[in-house]
Amino acid sequence: MLLTILLQAAAGAGLAKLGAGIGAGLAAIGAGIGIGNIGSSAMEGIARQPEASGDIRMNMIIASALIDAVALFTIVVCGFIL
Repeated sequence: MLLTILLQAAAGAGLAKLGAGIGAGLAAIGAGIGIGNIGSSAMEGIARQPEASGDIRMNMIIASALIDAVALFTIVVCGFIL
């Protein structure tokens, strides 16, 4: 609610577009860091227990897809602000 009020107040000054751009950038950076951490942890887990590689890989792909979906949703919302 507070964000909506701030964006409406700043719409005339163009700060909403700046905020949307920063938000989209932060979403992309956060998704990249999150997927990197998932990949790193998955490779470490597979190295420690090679027999569980199928389960670890499946969980890694599901978690990466969820992170991508949240990042895409955030970027779309920021695009609507623009």
